[in-house]
Amino acid sequence: MDIKTLEEAMHQFVESKGWYRTDSVHPQTSKNLAISLVLEASEVLEHYQWSESPKNQEELASELADVMLYLLQIASLNDIDLGAAVMNKLEKNQARTWNKPNHQT
Repeated sequence: MDIKTLEEAMHQFVESKGWYRTDSVHPQTSKNLAISLVLEASEVLEHYQWSESPKNQEELASELADVMLYLLQIASLNDIDLGAAVMNKLEKNQARTWNKPNHQT
């Protein structure tokens, strides 16, 4: 499934809940969405607290979907082509070097 299809489905859902209306109790501003993104990302971390692997793949998948939905919405509301941004970032990272961590023995 492509990003545009996911983005359109996300906008249809948000619109159906009335969250784009000016009188919404859940204003869909970039700031509010960025806060929500971080909160959902922390819920992903909960699946790894005290464990190297998640106990419930389905719940982890649900939290990852929440993160992606907020990310898609933030990008869309800010006229950012997320696919292009990812490819640009990968290109920059390809040319970048990272220092190897020092391992003390």
